Amino acid sequence: MSYYLGIDIGTSGTKTLLIDEAGKVLAESDATYPMAQPRPGWTEQDPEDWWKATIKTVRAVMRQSKVDKADVKAIGLSGQMHGSVFLDASDEVIRPALLWNDQRTADQCEAITSAAGSREKLIGMVANPALTGFQAPKILWLRDKEKRNFGKLAKVLLPKDDIRRRLIGDYVTEVSDASGTLLLDVKERAWSSKLLSKLDLDSSLLPRVVESEDVTGTLTTAAAKSLGLTTDCKVVGGAGDCAAGAIGNGIVKTGLLSTSIGTSGVMFVHSDQPNIDAAGRLHTFCHAVRGKWHMMGVNLTSGGSLQWWVENVLQGLAGVPKSRSFAAATEEAAGAPAGSGALLFLPYLNGERTPHADPRARGAFVGMNLTHDRAAMTRSVMEGITFALRDSLDIIESLGVPVRQIRASGGGSKNTMWRQMQADVFGKKITTLRVEQGAAYGVALLAAVGDGAHRNIASACAATIEVADETKPDAKSKAIYNKLFPVYRDLYTRLSEPMHTLADLQ
Repeated sequence: MSYYLGIDIGTSGTKTLLIDEAGKVLAESDATYPMAQPRPGWTEQDPEDWWKATIKTVRAVMRQSKVDKADVKAIGLSGQMHGSVFLDASDEVIRPALLWNDQRTADQCEAITSAAGSREKLIGMVANPALTGFQAPKILWLRDKEKRNFGKLAKVLLPKDDIRRRLIGDYVTEVSDASGTLLLDVKERAWSSKLLSKLDLDSSLLPRVVESEDVTGTLTTAAAKSLGLTTDCKVVGGAGDCAAGAIGNGIVKTGLLSTSIGTSGVMFVHSDQPNIDAAGRLHTFCHAVRGKWHMMGVNLTSGGSLQWWVENVLQGLAGVPKSRSFAAATEEAAGAPAGSGALLFLPYLNGERTPHADPRARGAFVGMNLTHDRAAMTRSVMEGITFALRDSLDIIESLGVPVRQIRASGGGSKNTMWRQMQADVFGKKITTLRVEQGAAYGVALLAAVGDGAHRNIASACAATIEVADETKPDAKSKAIYNKLFPVYRDLYTRLSEPMHTLADLQ
């Protein structure tokens, strides 16, 4: 029997799992690490923490499973997208990595757009506008603000690809994660020499690009020893966390869309063609399916908004242990009516991406009165997150992309009330899977494909992924949300100016 590891380098921690050829999860392990916020809107991490978490979790699943290390044939890598690991010529990390939700690069985004000739021309080159979370503006920020560090720069890697470097001793990325750098020609699935030239960036800074199921190398002697594996173990391209999560949910053919609520919120739809939103509201990226693409709407602080509310505001409900604080808060929120008594929450706590692309957007409660209590406010936070996802769904459908089935994953899929809320807000049935393991599972399947256990990723998903349940919209709640959503959508336009003033003061 052959076995496959999936490793997901997330924002709050790393998850590793081990599957067999049939896709059965034999063991899994998690390890957490901190995120630094040196200034409002800045987010950084130490790449060394990712590597320590990788070693810890791989060793843990090997102990749990009791699988012979020689039978682990391949590893798939996933990770938080857009981050920047800056390396010198000796492969030493120059400074802490800038993360996907870092908002410091607004000036550099303007510079990229100007260098391209216009926003429209930039989208024509790389299928997407310049956004603060992407990697390219981070490279320019280093050049503009930390000239000494830029002078040392030899390579820039995405988070999962820095782990790959430690595993195989080579610089490689794959098309789905590379799409989020803003430097990939998404249609051609190769680095954009045209944009690199306009930005005066040398292509030698970037790793080579492969397809997600391609084998990128085998473990070095040192890496094999650290992980407790063998040097015969392959490492495949893997995928950025959104594409990997979509693979794990079986979003590998037209008509399927996944909605995921983690730290961020994602609407992800498969596409056989590189459909591009000319307005740049949605991302168009390469999919982890060979020769396919996807469109994606991203909200920066979805689950992050609920985490902020529970941990920073509620600070634990009276008499409830911290370990149950989220469950207790959502149970209480279930007692509030749909629409939270016409109380709206804007979940823009760290800027917003889809559809506003505004790093200076800020959060707000609007419509509060003396009848609103803690339960209504918690429910309003959850509804605001779900409305933000509907923004993306409406754009996807307005572009003629078919959505025949929505599969929910992440924290929003595990809570019965939140699944119902999604069905009611979206006005569509929400399905869940029998086993939902997310990004780590998706890249474990890619590892199996790369090793030859399955013909391709579509056949791997068909053999291993099964829909378990569905949640239908409630007509009464759906009607309430249909009245509130236009008000929610209008609030950003009305409040953006004071939001920006306050963001500048912060």
